[in-house]
Amino acid sequence: MKLIDCIELNAARLTQAGVSFGHGTTNAFDEAAWLVLWRCGLALDSLDEHEQLELTTEQEQQITALVDERISSRKPAAYLTREAWLQGIPFYVDERSIVPRSLIAELIADASIDAWLSDQTQRVLDLCTGNGSLAVLATMAWPEVTVDAIDLSPDALQVARINVEKHELGARIRLLQGDGLSPAAGQRYDLILCNPPYVNSDSMSKLPAEYRAEPELALAGGSDGMDFVRGLLAQASQHLSPHGVLVLEIGNEREFFEAAFPQLEVAWMETSAGEDQVLLVTQEELTKKNQDLQA
Repeated sequence: MKLIDCIELNAARLTQAGVSFGHGTTNAFDEAAWLVLWRCGLALDSLDEHEQLELTTEQEQQITALVDERISSRKPAAYLTREAWLQGIPFYVDERSIVPRSLIAELIADASIDAWLSDQTQRVLDLCTGNGSLAVLATMAWPEVTVDAIDLSPDALQVARINVEKHELGARIRLLQGDGLSPAAGQRYDLILCNPPYVNSDSMSKLPAEYRAEPELALAGGSDGMDFVRGLLAQASQHLSPHGVLVLEIGNEREFFEAAFPQLEVAWMETSAGEDQVLLVTQEELTKKNQDLQA
């Protein structure tokens, strides 16, 4: 069987099984291509080069077993391959952290955040770092910065450490464990990146099995998805330099965000998912908001 035929066959199997996507791919063909190429030890961007490759019987059996596991376990493919890609950069991942897919990665890569930075930008915080992917991408994008990466989960930080070491960035990324901004006591940053748990409770109850395979701690944001965000916005101004900004991902929760923070002026950032999933807010605006609340 040719490699391309094997991909099409297994894409049909995935479709028939009703698996869900969203952890690196959006459709059955791309998911099947990922699994087939990985199982064959081929680069994920080499399909055009290898699509006419004749597979051995052993390769076909190994692919069948891998797709069987994907269907029966309903685990995201990244948990089976132990690898996820974000903006072309490979990251190790396993069940201790969510599969990296933050839209903030796009904003780092396309320099959308750069206009809000300056030559004074030296310290960055990646809050809710998970497997450390945004911290790694930030250090790659801005060679002059150092990054603190915080997560509540010691397990997730173990995965993050693997990625920091994988990309040889231990001298510039510091991993800190704790709840919210508490590990950053007394610290100020020029940029805070945060992809927090923001899924509201109703949406959590309806998540496909692939998402339920991820740590709930990294997803669930309370009844309106804003539990973590409320605490963050109440404290963030104290951890930002006067010219600092917070870049915050809230997914599909803009309605709940605006209901919770109706007076907060933010800039919505354009991503591949639209202009309502990631926002930017300045230290000045956060300080003003907190003063208004205390007045």
